[in-house]
Amino acid sequence: MNKGETTLYAQIGGHEGLIRLLTRFYADVRQHAVIGPIFQARIQDWPDHIEKIAGFWSGMTGGPSLYGGGLMAKHLPLGLQTEHFSHWLTLWSFHCEQHLDTRDATRLKVLARAMGTRIAQSMGA
Repeated sequence: MNKGETTLYAQIGGHEGLIRLLTRFYADVRQHAVIGPIFQARIQDWPDHIEKIAGFWSGMTGGPSLYGGGLMAKHLPLGLQTEHFSHWLTLWSFHCEQHLDTRDATRLKVLARAMGTRIAQSMGA
């Protein structure tokens, strides 16, 4: 990052911005025909889940590192396939484009694709 350039975390509105984005995103995830059932079967407390994921994205975007770890281990037992990642990324891209400016949406989509690739590779998807 260049001197004077703000973090992506700051650009998207910090914690509150992440919560807004994630709340909208997961509202659609929960209704999605393919990936919705996977999430609905495992998440009982959506506000808590969104807070945890906001902690993850906080660190990924240059904000405080608030995620406790275990990203790969949490996804391994889900039996995710390539199509699941594709649906997740499509929804993520849609929400980034709808709720963020173009530059920030692009940066967040790049981070998500890289993360999805790492998870998929670790799972053999």
